Amino acid sequence: MQPRRVVVTGLGALTPLGNSVAEFWHGLANGVSGADYIRQFDASKFKTRFACELKNFDPTNYLDKKEARKMDPFTQTAVIAADQAIQDANINKDKIDVDRAGVIWGTGVGGMINFSHELREFHTGDGTPRFSPFLITRLILDIAAGYISIRHGFRGPNFSVVSACASATNAIIEAMYSIRYGKTDLVVTGGSENVINEPCVGGFNAMKALSERNDDPKTASRPFDLDRDGFVMGEGAGALVLESLDHALARGAKIYAELAGGGATADAHHITAPHPEGLGAMNVMRQALADSGLQANDIDYINVHGTSTPLGDIAEVKAIQKVFGEHAYDLNISSTKSMTGHLLGAAGAIESIAAIMSIINGLVPPTINHFTDDPQLDPKLNFTFNTAQKREVRAALSNTFGFGGHNASVIFKKFVP
Repeated sequence: MQPRRVVVTGLGALTPLGNSVAEFWHGLANGVSGADYIRQFDASKFKTRFACELKNFDPTNYLDKKEARKMDPFTQTAVIAADQAIQDANINKDKIDVDRAGVIWGTGVGGMINFSHELREFHTGDGTPRFSPFLITRLILDIAAGYISIRHGFRGPNFSVVSACASATNAIIEAMYSIRYGKTDLVVTGGSENVINEPCVGGFNAMKALSERNDDPKTASRPFDLDRDGFVMGEGAGALVLESLDHALARGAKIYAELAGGGATADAHHITAPHPEGLGAMNVMRQALADSGLQANDIDYINVHGTSTPLGDIAEVKAIQKVFGEHAYDLNISSTKSMTGHLLGAAGAIESIAAIMSIINGLVPPTINHFTDDPQLDPKLNFTFNTAQKREVRAALSNTFGFGGHNASVIFKKFVP
């Protein structure tokens, strides 16, 4: 069959910058930092004592209290963001074929918060095994997709994708293929991650991945800055409703953008460090371009992985220059992780939303917290430092790379009927 065009008809977001897409975009456009000292546990003895947490967020404002207690936070945020996206898309399940509506979700870690809580409770007791009957269903990584499916009665493909920090982007790509090749008409996709707790902060500290700029959390995430010292953890969820173009038009849906293509590769190099020449990143961007049918000079903006790590930022820029050549100097490049922190398995979802909103609004969000140029980076590249820039964005590419050498890229373009 002829591959079908895939469009975005609904968006939902819970982020450190706000608990809706509108609040999220307002924060990005105005260069707001979501970082602050950790409130979810006593981090005073940790090497890193700050993160980009959700703010003014109470799941019981969105979910029945009894229902919310059955879920780990990563499932709560997934369900709420998906609810937002489905409502935004104006989907009436009685007017669609629910057997052709699916949920494909991404997470990197899953129910770590409840798992660590249960273990702590067990070890501080008398040794008698006492565990919640909801421990397993709070823990398993597929459960967010399951809850969304059950809540909305979608009976099409339902599964989760796990590829560390590339998880949500890989989920979006799988959803795109499902629609493009006729398996589904509509898929709710994206990712969620809520793991700002002792084991995750301590674990990332132990591997020297996190910034330790405890005296100035707001400016700790510094992608491409000479003094960057690691990433800042973030939490939340992003959801997209994807549909085939014919399905969206038939029900009169509004269309935000077209999902033109995607790619997935591996570095096959190291469990945490990127390939020093950006080989996997280069290959995945080329794959995404080929899959989309676009040329390098059709891209106006790249929302980079840009985590603020010494090695990762340089490898990604090398890859961009190899793929885009002279056109690299005409691109806007920015890392929204400078504002949101790194949402791990959910990063690709909220960053895809950022790319879509840049197309809609003709505005590229900035890379904030830039103070000192890194001599290893080409000064002629436009990293959109510190202030958002107005420009027409015909097409935007979003990169996400994960521990294990996973690379995923997606390209969104302005919808043209």
